[in-house]
Amino acid sequence: MAQEGPLSAELDMLSHVLRLVEAFRAFDADSDGQISAAELGGIMGSLGYNPAEADIQAMMQKGDTNKDGLLSITEFLDLNTKDLGLGGLSTILRRVFAALDFQGEEFVTGEELFEVVENMGQDLSLQDCQSIIASVDGDGDGAISYEDFKLIVNALL
Repeated sequence: MAQEGPLSAELDMLSHVLRLVEAFRAFDADSDGQISAAELGGIMGSLGYNPAEADIQAMMQKGDTNKDGLLSITEFLDLNTKDLGLGGLSTILRRVFAALDFQGEEFVTGEELFEVVENMGQDLSLQDCQSIIASVDGDGDGAISYEDFKLIVNALL
């Protein structure tokens, strides 16, 4: 059976990332995958923060790694996850995958996913979980690797 404590913390972290994605999408009015400083201020407000204009500009400068004056979804997520002590989004994904892969086989099956979502009280059937896994299972073996898992998450971005 899955260890609920560590897995719960990892899934909470992934849930935080998904909330960030939702907020980003809500303020990316033209759906071009980039936001301006003004849009960043709106996102921060929607997340319960009230930063000063100088703080927003500092965040833009810190997060805008390609220096185009905008934040891409990746830059936004990196900016908002690297201070969590986990090393950024890539590390979060690795930790979530490791928590899902509680049998240590370096892949996750539909049955494992079902056990996790069932323990969390989610309303997905075993067939639903197997379908989710099958949709990104590149080699048809009924399980997904970490690389396949990243495809699922990246599809959400």
